[in-house]
Order: sequence, then C-alpha cells, then structure tokens
Amino acid sequence: MTAIVKASVRVPNYTDEMVNTMVSTYVANPTADTVVSLSRELGKTKRSIVAKLVREGVYQAQPRTTKAGAPIVRKAELVEQIEAHFGVNMESLVKASKADLQKMVDAIYA
Repeated sequence: MTAIVKASVRVPNYTDEMVNTMVSTYVANPTADTVVSLSRELGKTKRSIVAKLVREGVYQAQPRTTKAGAPIVRKAELVEQIEAHFGVNMESLVKASKADLQKMVDAIYA
C-alpha cells in the first residue's frame, strides 16, 4: 500500500491588489468608518481588516473615549496633576473617587 502525500499550498487571505487598495484607502482617511467600508467592500471582518493594516504598518488606533465622547483620563493621571501642582507626594489620594479627583483638578486649573 502506498501512502499518498498531499502538499499543502497556503492560499493568501488577501491578494496584492486587495492589500494595495486597502492600504491606500485607509492612509487617505484613517478612521473607523474607513475600516467598516473596507470590510464590506472586501467581504472580510473588521477585525481581519484591522489586523492586516497593522501588519502593513499603517493602522492608527482610534483614541478611546467615554460614552459621552470625552477622552478617557485615568485616576493616576489626575493624581499626578494634583501632586505636580502642590509639589507633594500624596500616595493615598489615588483611593479618592475619580469624580472627586476631577473636581480638584478642575478647581486647581480654573
């Protein structure tokens, strides 16, 4: 009995033409909406498009925002601003609520 050996051939997920189109379209307008339109156009998932753009070195992560659209600020960043203003280290300040820390920062820089 003879064993049949199949040679596996890797089929690329994207053609060179698809990659060129994707990169040029995204570089011209690097937004989440562009990724969505590319995923529809190319019949791929948004995640796949983003992964390919990352591998091509052109993807720019969108800034994270709150539900209201404001940029996300960490409590540690607020504490750093307060400590810098007063010139003292306040280790326990990080235990305060984020809302209270934000009020302090707003009052300092108002």
